[in-house]
Amino acid sequence: MLRRLIKDFRFGVLPVPSRVIAILFFIFLFTFPLTTQNSYYMNMMIQATIFVIFAVSWDLLSGYTGQVNFGHALFFGVAGYTSGLLGYYLRWPLAATMTMGITAAVAVGVLTCFPALKLRGPYLSLLTIAFPLMLVPLVIYFKDYTGAEYGLSGLQRIAESQIGQYYICLIVMTASVLIMWKLTDAGSRYVRTGLIFHAIREDEIAARACGINTVRYKMLAFAIGGFFAGLAGVLYTHTVGGVGTSMLSLNTSFQAVIWVIFGGIVSIYGAVVGVYTLFPLVHFSFDIETILENIQAAVPEHMVPLLKILDFIEKLVARPELILAVIVIVVLLFMPEGVAVRLRDKIERECPRCKLRNGAWRKECRACSASLR
Repeated sequence: MLRRLIKDFRFGVLPVPSRVIAILFFIFLFTFPLTTQNSYYMNMMIQATIFVIFAVSWDLLSGYTGQVNFGHALFFGVAGYTSGLLGYYLRWPLAATMTMGITAAVAVGVLTCFPALKLRGPYLSLLTIAFPLMLVPLVIYFKDYTGAEYGLSGLQRIAESQIGQYYICLIVMTASVLIMWKLTDAGSRYVRTGLIFHAIREDEIAARACGINTVRYKMLAFAIGGFFAGLAGVLYTHTVGGVGTSMLSLNTSFQAVIWVIFGGIVSIYGAVVGVYTLFPLVHFSFDIETILENIQAAVPEHMVPLLKILDFIEKLVARPELILAVIVIVVLLFMPEGVAVRLRDKIERECPRCKLRNGAWRKECRACSASLR
């Protein structure tokens, strides 16, 4: 068996640059706590790891199945509030509250699917936006229990130390991404959901004519998306130790859209690249703002033009959402398929005969010897 694994790694991983990069990146993630003891950066990476699950779940539902959901934070927030309230008031053990939170997210995903079954395109997107917008006033109305805009704090955490939280989230994220990747793999010989999701996205009427129960698989997509978004929600709640209305906000939903579009929609790995690129960028913008403030304090007052330039840059950096909007516009104009997908196409080529991935430097396919030029 070991010989088989070594053989698969040698001929299935090493010749494909993107797989080598992915392995090296995950090695970096697992060794990250060894490179820094800074709690700020550790907390940033913990949250980024959680949001990877959230973003990939959106890609599975909206990218692969075509059910564009602009209210994906509904699953994220429902899971967080369910787990948080049960733990805060009933003092349930952490495993039970997290399980109930994920179950609530799945149930909400299935219930959301029923009115969405007869809608497509922008009508479906508008419907999905409405659900979290309706839930936020309810949270505020029952402020005696939910804490309204301030939320609840002091909730039980998944681990006492940041390193423990980081590795728990990282292991869960790795397993979740692999599962979602397998569920969406159209070429899988064992799991057929990926091929069916692709068919529903491309032409739902044709898929139904071929005998596919599209209603069942759309409900399955909503349930899976709700499950993993809910998983991200309970992890987030019990790493920050609190829950608030920001988990249900449209900003949270649109962040997932931005991350996936930046990295590459319908790719799974694009969402991972998007989160680990843009999420730290937003956090580093706060550090840059502090540095600019210190520079401004050191610049003499008579250098008015330089002070105005520094002040303009500081105000720009203080609005990371504006920077993200500019980045997304640039990506949509010049790399509509996404940054990660574009880079992968630059370093790899797909064989026209056997569809196997090869390094861009190869002239012939490593399996069938077909020309790659």
